[in-house]
Order: sequence, then C-alpha cells, then structure tokens
Amino acid sequence: MMGLMTMSLPHMPLIMASRGSKVRLVSVNGGKQMTCRLAAMGLLPGVEVEIISNSPGDPFILDVRGSRLVLGRGMAHKILVC
Repeated sequence: MMGLMTMSLPHMPLIMASRGSKVRLVSVNGGKQMTCRLAAMGLLPGVEVEIISNSPGDPFILDVRGSRLVLGRGMAHKILVC
C-alpha cells in the first residue's frame, strides 16, 4: 500500500497577496495582544480571506466571512498565509 504524500504550500506574509486572491491564514507572528485582537475580528488559523485592496498608499482591506476589515500594513506583514 502506498503512503500518502503531503505537500506543504509555501507561506508568505499577507501583505504579499494580490488583490482578488483568496488565501488561508496560517499563523500570526505577533504578541499575545495582537493575536487576540485579530482573533476577535475573526482572523484565526484556517480562515479563508479575500484581498479586496492592497495598493501602496491605500488601506489594506480584506473580506473575512462576508465582513470587510481594514488592517495596517505593519500588521499585514506579521500574518502568514498560504
């Protein structure tokens, strides 16, 4: 019997995702306060988000389960997605 081969998708910071793409949150590289704040907004590992706006100089806007969230670019750098 053949064993199952698992393929890991590469992780990248959320800030690198392009407008219109859908990505899945993997982890948050921040402190407890930031992680709790994001969790309260529905940003938990495994959640799929769609990038609404990611243009330099514009707000970073996400669609999370039908709600729009605006994140600072510094915070978006600390969120890993695949």
